[in-house]
Amino acid sequence: MIKFVRDLVGDTKDLSLKARVQGTTFLSKTLCGKGGGHRKIFSDAALQLGKELVERKMDLVYGGGSVGLMGLVSQTVYDGGCHVLGVIPTVLIPLEISGNSVGEVLVVSDMHERKAEMARRADAFIALPGGYGTMEELLEMITWSQLGIHHKPVGLLNIDGYYDCLLRLFDKGVEEGFINLSARNIVISAKTATELIQKMEEYMPSQNQVAPTQNWDVEENHAKDAITNVPLKT
Repeated sequence: MIKFVRDLVGDTKDLSLKARVQGTTFLSKTLCGKGGGHRKIFSDAALQLGKELVERKMDLVYGGGSVGLMGLVSQTVYDGGCHVLGVIPTVLIPLEISGNSVGEVLVVSDMHERKAEMARRADAFIALPGGYGTMEELLEMITWSQLGIHHKPVGLLNIDGYYDCLLRLFDKGVEEGFINLSARNIVISAKTATELIQKMEEYMPSQNQVAPTQNWDVEENHAKDAITNVPLKT
């Protein structure tokens, strides 16, 4: 996530990420799980992403765990001298934190608050190979972009073709008329961290929104959600 911009729905939506971060502190939100996968190629990629963030002086916001790929990325960024913020619900602390945590840890009440807090602090999202949780967050950030809630780049680190099937599913959605072609372009993918971040820096949002522009308040609405009864037309 990028810390210096709280909301990109306004005038900054026509600026590339690279233009927006000049002279600022970049905070990337990394979507990755507590699992590390069965092959070393995934842990190597996580370490490389962490090194790439450090080299570019980019800070990190992530799910707060110290295990799996998220533990590798966060430790690398922290050891490199960049700021690390972990956001984790109380119930997941015994499952996702092993030993000492790194950087700053923000404990929240539930998963909804966790995701909203990370999204609020972010200007970019990167998904590493992961399971259902990673994919759920990835798809939510894509959907929020399509709705105009944010105009931030969403990157997919496609290590060894891990996400090839998912990307083909997106293409199938376009082919069958379920996904707009411009919305398909929300997703940025690359096989290496260097290539991915470069693409994300050059990202210019251009998709047609599926909903009218609203004052989407990601920062506060998660704390005061309410169900409004609307009479249905019959």
